[in-house]
Amino acid sequence: MSLQDELDALPGVTATPDDATRGFVFNHTMLRVKDIANSLDFYTRVLGFTVVRKRDFDEAAFSLYFLVRVADRSAIPADEPARGQWLLSQPGVLELTHNHGTQDDPGFAYHDGNSEPRGFGHICISVPDVEAACARFEALGVPFQKRLTDGRMKDIAFIKDPDGYWVEILQPTPRG
Repeated sequence: MSLQDELDALPGVTATPDDATRGFVFNHTMLRVKDIANSLDFYTRVLGFTVVRKRDFDEAAFSLYFLVRVADRSAIPADEPARGQWLLSQPGVLELTHNHGTQDDPGFAYHDGNSEPRGFGHICISVPDVEAACARFEALGVPFQKRLTDGRMKDIAFIKDPDGYWVEILQPTPRG
């Protein structure tokens, strides 16, 4: 049975999305982070994201940071509201939510979704050379959940961000 036949057999699954959804963009995923400085260091220095926008909500004691992977930073509008409009049109945005004060509580931790009870799993970054990326992560002291040499799947790795969220590392083209 082909994948399409299998999907067509599932109630509620449509093979042809409605034209009304044509302009929809999967824009962002939000992660709550304990220590924004550690998280921004990881996502910008280690994974190459760019912080595009910050929104503070002092009365509610939280801040939002929106990050993108963009090859040409000059494409990011300098001023609002153009910057915000541009951000909403981008696929794969990462929103980090920092609840003020969590960084000062040594016992505080967010659930990473991969321990019981399981829920959220991971985000994924595709890289041009998975071996070179993993060697760099190793040199930077990034913790691994799964190295390329672990288990049966030798073409993927998982690293952990400062809150323990898993980040899958893939190479879109076969190695070797």
